[in-house]
Amino acid sequence: MKKMSRSLREGVISFDADLKLEILSCFSKTVDDSGYIVECDDPDQRVLTPNGEDITLDEFAGIRKGSEIFIKADLPSLIELLDMLG
Repeated sequence: MKKMSRSLREGVISFDADLKLEILSCFSKTVDDSGYIVECDDPDQRVLTPNGEDITLDEFAGIRKGSEIFIKADLPSLIELLDMLG
């Protein structure tokens, strides 16, 4: 039997940069030379979090269903998401 990774045992799911890029491409997004998520058709336009912050690939945690609300992988952003969903 294959041993489960520690992060999965703790209920944490994480994606490597390549998978994050693949997810973003499904939403017509890419990453600029500075590491920020941008629109594919307008690389000068960075995507923003609900708080109006630019978001880098490293900070990217996901996109909320039904819209393109980008969520950072930090505790305040995740708490805010849970509050909105609850």
